[in-house]
Amino acid sequence: MSSFLKAQSLGDVFKHLAIMVAIVLLLMFLFFFVYLPSTTNHGETISVPNLAGMSVEELEDFLADKDLRYYVSDSTYEQGKAPFSVITQEPKAGEKVKQGRKIYVSINMKNPPLIKMPKLIDGSVKNAEMILKSYDLNLGEIKYVPDLALNAVLRQLHNGKDIKPGDPVAKGSRIDLEVGNGLGNTELEVPELVGMPIDEATMVVTGQGLQVGSVIYMAAPNGEADGTVLKQRPIAGEGAMIRTGELIDLWVAGPQPVAPVQ
Repeated sequence: MSSFLKAQSLGDVFKHLAIMVAIVLLLMFLFFFVYLPSTTNHGETISVPNLAGMSVEELEDFLADKDLRYYVSDSTYEQGKAPFSVITQEPKAGEKVKQGRKIYVSINMKNPPLIKMPKLIDGSVKNAEMILKSYDLNLGEIKYVPDLALNAVLRQLHNGKDIKPGDPVAKGSRIDLEVGNGLGNTELEVPELVGMPIDEATMVVTGQGLQVGSVIYMAAPNGEADGTVLKQRPIAGEGAMIRTGELIDLWVAGPQPVAPVQ
């Protein structure tokens, strides 16, 4: 052996070095590609199961059977999901992982978090619906009440009580709305318009908070001048009442006006 290691020349030195390098490389190969795989199951993978909707109580035994573990990394709240159930997971279902891998899960909270109530009053119903959705709130009952502001939100309510912008409310709560129907609550006598020129009649109607409905032109039975109101609906007199915002239809003497050419 001593004669083998004894260097007789420079060539023997390089030969010995080459042999030692080869031995080191062989040992490294055996360690990394034979020993380690045999002791750590290197290369053996399993598919991550779908944990969505599963309760925390079920997770440990379920994953232990598959040689996996879990860790609750986050908690949030989603409507319609069971409390303490899995919402998201990482790695995702179907991914290949090594045995013993830890699966990070996000759990649904038992109680919804409180948020600040947004301002819906004075906006439209459609706008209120979009705002509620963005805040994870639900649109409840829409009750129309007499008011000239058509489709405008007049009150916002939670559990039958007014809730102000900024008040705390739980995510997922139902918010009811009171909305204007475009009609006022004030009653007044139906104005007498028959015999008036259409322009004057229109001013009287709008001045009392009413609206001109249909305008029908017809031949004058008694030679009334064109543009004179011949009939109206509802009819005035005998205590006839109308609410602000409602319509009055008019029949007017003369031919149908021709719309100007644009």
